[in-house]
Amino acid sequence: MKSYTAKEIRNIGLFGHGGEGKTTLTEAMLYNAGLLDRMGRVEDGTTTTDYDPEEVKRTVSISMAVAPYEWKNTKINIIDTPGGFDFYGEVVEAMALADSSLIVVGAVSGPVVGTEKAMAMCKKTDKPRMIVINQMDRENANFDKAMDALIEKFGPSVVPIQLPIMEGGAFKGYVDLTTMTANMFDGKGVKEVAIPSALKARAEELREALTEAAAESDEELMVKYFDEGALSQDEIIAGLCAGVREGIVTPVCCCAAQPNVGVTTLMDNLIHYMPTADTAKPRASVNAKTGEPCDLIQGKFAAQIMKTVADPFVGKISLMRVYSGTLSTSVAPYNSNAEKSEKPGTVYMMRGKNLITVDKVEAGDIGAMAKLQFTNTGDTLCDSSAPVVFAELEFPKPCIFQAVTAKKQGEEDKIISGLNRLKEEDPTITLEKNAETGDVLLCGLGKAHIEVTCAKLKNKFKVEAQLNDPKVPYRETIRSMAEAEGKHKKQSGGAGQFGVVQMRFEPLAEGDFEFVNAIVGGVVPKEFIPAVEKGLKEAMQRGVLAGYPMKGVKATLYDGKYHPVDSKEVAFKSAARLSYKAACAKASPVLTEPIYRYDVLVPDEYMGDIMGDMNRRRGRVIGTNPTSEGTEVIAEAPLSEMFNYATDLRSMTQARGSFKMEFVRYEDVPANIAQKIIEQAKKDEEDDE
Repeated sequence: MKSYTAKEIRNIGLFGHGGEGKTTLTEAMLYNAGLLDRMGRVEDGTTTTDYDPEEVKRTVSISMAVAPYEWKNTKINIIDTPGGFDFYGEVVEAMALADSSLIVVGAVSGPVVGTEKAMAMCKKTDKPRMIVINQMDRENANFDKAMDALIEKFGPSVVPIQLPIMEGGAFKGYVDLTTMTANMFDGKGVKEVAIPSALKARAEELREALTEAAAESDEELMVKYFDEGALSQDEIIAGLCAGVREGIVTPVCCCAAQPNVGVTTLMDNLIHYMPTADTAKPRASVNAKTGEPCDLIQGKFAAQIMKTVADPFVGKISLMRVYSGTLSTSVAPYNSNAEKSEKPGTVYMMRGKNLITVDKVEAGDIGAMAKLQFTNTGDTLCDSSAPVVFAELEFPKPCIFQAVTAKKQGEEDKIISGLNRLKEEDPTITLEKNAETGDVLLCGLGKAHIEVTCAKLKNKFKVEAQLNDPKVPYRETIRSMAEAEGKHKKQSGGAGQFGVVQMRFEPLAEGDFEFVNAIVGGVVPKEFIPAVEKGLKEAMQRGVLAGYPMKGVKATLYDGKYHPVDSKEVAFKSAARLSYKAACAKASPVLTEPIYRYDVLVPDEYMGDIMGDMNRRRGRVIGTNPTSEGTEVIAEAPLSEMFNYATDLRSMTQARGSFKMEFVRYEDVPANIAQKIIEQAKKDEEDDE
C-alpha cells in the first residue's frame, strides 16, 4: 500500500449493537477492495478483524481492530468494534482513533440500546456520523420501520439518502435521493433504471426532508430554500457534507453485508460524505511544559497511543493515530507523559492481526510500533523539541470483581505477571489485593469481560486462572467498655516467663486502633510496654466472633505485674492477647460490613425497578438527580449484596443503566445475617482442623 496524505485518508469507526453486522460489513469492504479472495464468516471464525481465539470461540467481537483498504484513490481505515457492553473500553479507544463514525443498525431490529449508546458517544465526542441500515436481505427486513424509529429516537436531522427497492421481499436496488435516480443491482455493480412508480411519492417526500436538512446546515442555503422552495443537486450534496462535518445531519443509507449487496455504494458514500483526516476536528492538546492549550506545529511529529496489544511473540504493540509530522524508522519518539525518549523501531500498518511493515506513517494515518518501553495506552508520542500532550482517554470504571487464583500451585506469580501484561492491553481491568481477605481481585466491566481476560491469560501466557466470588472484608468491633486481666506464667527448666496486664477496652470514635499507656509507678517496666502494644496488634488480626480483623478499639494499659528475673517481652505479648480476648468478648462485640455508595444512572422508566431492587439488597436510596441522560439514583448498600449488580442492572434496564461505586463506611451487620456468618466461620475453622 502506497503512502497517503491526510486529505486522502478517512478514519471511520464502525459502532452499534452486537449482531448487527459490523464485522461482516468490514469483511465485505476488504473483499470489494481486492484484499481478500473470499469473504470470511463470523460463524466460521475466518474474518479479518475477529482473530482472537476468544472471538472465534464466542463468535462475537471483543476487541477493536483496524482494517485499512484503498478505494478510488483514497485510503480508508475502517475500525471494527465490539457491540457487547463488557468490552466498552474498546469502543472508547476506537472512538478516539476515528475521525468519524458509521453506526450500523439492523433492518429487522431497528435502533436498539447499542445504537443509542453509539449516538450518545458521537455527540459527546463531537464526531461526524452516518447510519447504515444493514441486513436488508433478512426476512422481515423493514427499512421504513427502522427509519421511523431512528427519527423518533434521534430527531429529524437523521435523514435517508437512499430508499431501498424491494421486490418480493428481496433487496434489489435503491433510489439515490440526492440525484433522484434509481439503481438496480445486477451482480456486477449497479444499473440505472427509472424510479419504480410505487416509490415515486415516497421518494419525493424523503427528498424534501433531505433538502430541508441540507439547507439547515448553511445560512445561505436556508435563505435560498425559503425564497425558492428548492435547492440544486450540488447544493443539497454540499449542504449534507457540511451538515455531517458539523454533526447536525446524520445521513442514512442501506446495504446487505452478508451477500455483499449495496456495500460498494456505501464505500463510495463514505468517501463522499465523511471528512478527510486533514479536515477532521483536531484532538485537544496542551503544551507539555506549560499545560496551556496549544495548536500542533506543522511538520513536528505528534501522535497518541489509542490501543496496546500484548503479543507474546512480538511483545507490546502500540497502535497510534498520527496527528502531525511523520512516524518513521528514523524517528526516536519522545513520550511526553513519561518524559522519556523511546528507541526508533520498525513501523507497521495493522490489518486485523497482521503487521505490515511500512517505511513511514504520515499525519492523518494510523500506524503502530512494537516494543515501546515506556509507553502505554493514552500516552502522547511527539518531537522532543515541540512536546505536547493530547487529552486523556476516558475509560469506564470497573464495576465487577472476582477473586483470581492459579489453578496449579506455584503459578501465582505467573498469574500476576500475565494479568499485568494484559492491563497494558486493556485499561478497563484492574488488579488489586485486599489486605484483609488476602484475595487478589480482578476487576472489569462485566462477567464476560473478566472471563475473556482469563481466557487471554491462558492463550497468550499459558497459565490458567480460577475465578471465585471474593470474600467480603467483614470486620469486628466493640460497642461497650470492658476490662480484663491477662496473665501469662510459664516455667520450663531454669527459665521462666511472667507477665500480667490489666487493660481497659472501649470503642474508638475514629481510627482503627489506639493504645494508651496509663502505667504509673513502674508496675510494668517501660521496656515491656511496646511488647504489650505489639501483642495487641497481632491479636486484633482475629476478632472474637468470626475471626475477622478487630477495628475501632481503644486499649488502655493501666496496671500490671512483673518479675525481675522471669519477665520477658514474649510474656507481656501473651498477657496482652489474653486480656484482649477476655475483655472484648464482654464488650458487646459486633460484626461490621463495608457500605458503598452507588450512583446509578438509568432512564426514567426504570426508576421503580431500580429502587425496589435496592431495597431487596438492603440498600437505602438517599436521593435522586435528574440529568439529560435520565435520572441518577444515589443509594448506599452493603458490598455483600452487590457483587453481581453490574449484570443485574443491565438485565433490569436492557443495558441502558450504568453506575459508579465508592466506599463510604462500615456498619453493623443485622443480627440474623451476622449469626449465619459467625456459624459459617466456625464451621470453616473446624473443617480446616
